[in-house]
Amino acid sequence: MRLLRYSILPLLILGLWWLVTRGGAIPAILLPPPADVGRAALELFSSGEGFRHAGTSLLRVFAGYGISSLAALTLAAVLARSPKLEAGAHVVLESLRVVPPLSLIPLLILWLGIDEAPKLAIVVLASFFPIYLSTIAALKTAEVRYGELADYLALTPSERLRHVLLPGAAPQILTGLRLGFGYAWRALVGAELIAASSGLGYLIEDAGALMHTDVVMVGILTIALLGVGLDALYKRLIEKLVPWAKTEERK
Repeated sequence: MRLLRYSILPLLILGLWWLVTRGGAIPAILLPPPADVGRAALELFSSGEGFRHAGTSLLRVFAGYGISSLAALTLAAVLARSPKLEAGAHVVLESLRVVPPLSLIPLLILWLGIDEAPKLAIVVLASFFPIYLSTIAALKTAEVRYGELADYLALTPSERLRHVLLPGAAPQILTGLRLGFGYAWRALVGAELIAASSGLGYLIEDAGALMHTDVVMVGILTIALLGVGLDALYKRLIEKLVPWAKTEERK
């Protein structure tokens, strides 16, 4: 029943797509029929090209996301314990947050070259702030909720963080990490559309320049399916690691 419930809307969209393209009302160059997209996907992945581009994008996004997560969690843990430091860093961090990462691509190419570094930087910048903001907010909320308990137990600062604050803040932190991965995935594909010679974004850009709309559709659907699949896996991981997150979500 769950599979059926999740399949209804995609099947309706697929049926509408087929009906719209069946009569030829829309030229195939603008919207290819589902059968053409399926054939293009089969050719692309049977040749290995589709897997190569998808693998390249996944490696980039995991590398950038790992760097971003480590930096954001560390900075949030430091600033959450020092309101003065947080106030001093607020203006700089807020200025960086409101600048779209993709607008920095020309500068990043000049500074870092045209290899992997600019794309990793875009991923880091795009995913850093959702993780940082959710983490620092979660730690502050946990301090308000459980600070008296930590004081009563006479815990050291490290014990306070490890045994009280982190478990209390974990659901919100993991939600921020999940959001950060979504931002990282979208930003990477955007960067690959502009400055890359491989990856799913490059595949879409190259196919669009050659007017291969069916390949463009394959690239877009691959991005969507990978994104949905990775988000579902991450959600299951959260449920396994932090089983009390469901209770917090209901509250």
